[in-house]
Amino acid sequence: MDKTAAQQTVRELWEAEILPSLSDFVAIPALSPNFDENWAANGHLDGAIEHLRAWITARDIQGARVDVVKLPDRTPVLLLDVPATSSDDKGTVLLYGHLDKQPPVGGWGEGLGPWKPVLRDGKLFGRGAADDGYAGYAATAAIEAVRAAGGSHARCVVLLETGEESGSPDLPAYLEHLADQLGRVSLVVCLDSGGNDYERLWLTTSLRGLASVDLTVRVLDAGQHSGLASGVVPSSFRVIRRLLDRIEDAESGEVLLKEMHVDIPDDRAAEAQRSVAAAPGTIRTLFPLHGDTRPVDDDEVELVLNNGWRPTLSVIGASGFPEPVDAGNVLRPFTTLTLSFRLPPTADSLAALEAVRDALTSDVPYGATVELTRTEAANGWNAPPLAPWLRSALDALSGEIFGNPWGTVGLGGSIPFMGLLAHLYPEAQFVITGALGADSNAHVPDEWLHVKQAERVTEAVAHILDAHAKA
Repeated sequence: MDKTAAQQTVRELWEAEILPSLSDFVAIPALSPNFDENWAANGHLDGAIEHLRAWITARDIQGARVDVVKLPDRTPVLLLDVPATSSDDKGTVLLYGHLDKQPPVGGWGEGLGPWKPVLRDGKLFGRGAADDGYAGYAATAAIEAVRAAGGSHARCVVLLETGEESGSPDLPAYLEHLADQLGRVSLVVCLDSGGNDYERLWLTTSLRGLASVDLTVRVLDAGQHSGLASGVVPSSFRVIRRLLDRIEDAESGEVLLKEMHVDIPDDRAAEAQRSVAAAPGTIRTLFPLHGDTRPVDDDEVELVLNNGWRPTLSVIGASGFPEPVDAGNVLRPFTTLTLSFRLPPTADSLAALEAVRDALTSDVPYGATVELTRTEAANGWNAPPLAPWLRSALDALSGEIFGNPWGTVGLGGSIPFMGLLAHLYPEAQFVITGALGADSNAHVPDEWLHVKQAERVTEAVAHILDAHAKA
């Protein structure tokens, strides 16, 4: 493959074709179904699908087929199916992204907004720019670059779903429906991830699982004057504090349930040390800590392992509380907290959830009523060892494209698609990467895409496709 021609093709596509279309995509309020119960009637997910379908179709890739697949009562999927450049059977390359978006949320910066694309200092701002609207464009451009540069690629299928931000509930049905069309998947490329900086290609080698539950403690049928009831009726908040002490050490943050812990593999521990050595100081400064707030540990390797291979608890929602300015002297009848556990990649999420249930519902203080609702469990993912051809390709492209060695991360978040694919295609290689950084603001105000990093990732995917075809 002519590497200069591949690079030129990618850069020209991003400047002339991708950025204008991706900006228009940002303007589509394509909320994931969990955040828009009327998604079918509102039509924004269909609008996002149609927007990408029209753009990809206009690329006019020789032999390619573009299809919108809609199963009854499920969110739509967009497929780009590109035949191999040769008759050698290297299996199917499945390139994944998603078009649904997180809610807009408030607090965007001056001149910015969730549905307002703004290109500023090499950053494209707007909801869905980085997570994950650019992925379909990048995957398509990588295929075009290989062909323009005289390279080779196996059969490629770009799959763009519209339910990822809701946990991909419809994806298993689509994978079953499309099983014959996908055939033998030998390489999976997912562009819904990123890394610790924008100086190198980062490969995600593990994803944490998830268990979540709404915990409600009720002590009264109706609120009572706190001056009359306190000291007689137990506080629902105090009961919930005692229950939380059963599952988390409040001093250290360590989760106390053995079902949520695993032995950290030696290779992943070694990767953590290498990633810290590659970019020292990065982990401690990834997030905008307020004031004098410090990370939970001074050792960056421990921070990486905490984020990738140890369970954590985050309280992400609450109910039963009035706003402070509206709070009267009332002993509240109930307290509800949403508990979100991130689990090690190889932990059993259902066993973890059952352990949470046992800990929170047995021998409840004062006999208070405990309710567990909206439970969810999803297993994580641990990547298979890299094939020699893939490691060699990563080593070569890293210097040529990024000027730095590639790195690895254990992602603290989850991509449900990966565990499902690993189960369906146990022989496949996985390249989970992307242009996201910790400061890209996915899911929060001022989401932005690092355009040059997205270009470099696109070029890297082109090199990987060519290497896979020639392996």
